[in-house]
Amino acid sequence: MRRDAHEQNRRSWNLVIPAHDSHKRDQAAFLRAGGHTLFPDELALLGVDTTTWPENHVPPDMSPETGPLAGLDLLHLQCNVGQDTLSLAQLGARVTGVDISDEAIARATALAAAAGLPASFIRADIYDFLAAATPRFDLAFASYGALPWLSDLELWAAGVAASLRPGGRLVVLEFHPIAFIFDEQLRPAYPYFGRGQPTVNQTGVGDYVAASGPLLAPSGWQPGVADFHNPEPCHEFQWTIADWVSAVLRAGLVLEQLRDYPHANGCQIFDNMRPLPGRRFAMPPGAPDLPLMCGLVARKPR
Repeated sequence: MRRDAHEQNRRSWNLVIPAHDSHKRDQAAFLRAGGHTLFPDELALLGVDTTTWPENHVPPDMSPETGPLAGLDLLHLQCNVGQDTLSLAQLGARVTGVDISDEAIARATALAAAAGLPASFIRADIYDFLAAATPRFDLAFASYGALPWLSDLELWAAGVAASLRPGGRLVVLEFHPIAFIFDEQLRPAYPYFGRGQPTVNQTGVGDYVAASGPLLAPSGWQPGVADFHNPEPCHEFQWTIADWVSAVLRAGLVLEQLRDYPHANGCQIFDNMRPLPGRRFAMPPGAPDLPLMCGLVARKPR
């Protein structure tokens, strides 16, 4: 485990999060009105069918008490500022969000209070939290850029397994690592096999919310902070799909689903990607299809 890399990433995230949040209109009002920030893909992996729901809103007759995740204890791993965490609370889950960033957890806690949604948010390195975990969760959930911040995938998976009750599930929806061997012009530029070694980005975590516009701000987008530059570098770790599956299996979990997706949710990974309905993007015109996301579901044996 590279605690030094984690701490450097904490500093980088602490600086960029106010810029990210500056582009999102009144998130508390959006949540109070039944809004949520989740995509159908991760909800399907969680076992929630949204085909008849209004876009980015729960059905008007649904309350947390009657939601599809009602009665389940859910651990949101590396929860960032808690928008997805609180969206899961909208569906009835009793949520606990954990993130290493002080700024993220402070904002998540404030958002929960303003939205009137019950949630527990904990500021911790996820490895420290999982080292003290007891089997009290029915679901562990991670999505969209969570795994590349992990310096030891097998230790993380073992901690997640320890946090789950028998029969509990780990659900992950992540950008596919094969997509990140290319630069923005689709030229091969980076190794697929990271082998646990970090890639240091001297420009730090960037303001991808500004670059994504409305795609990552279903509550409404606004210009916010302009031309953000992060003076704190960050460290990212490239893990292969085989690394993911091996870590889960070695943790004693049973793999139930492994899915590839030909689109990316809320993110233009490459230049000139083709926009699709639902805030999604496909490969640029003329480019062959690549897997752009991967979904994984694994269950702890009873």
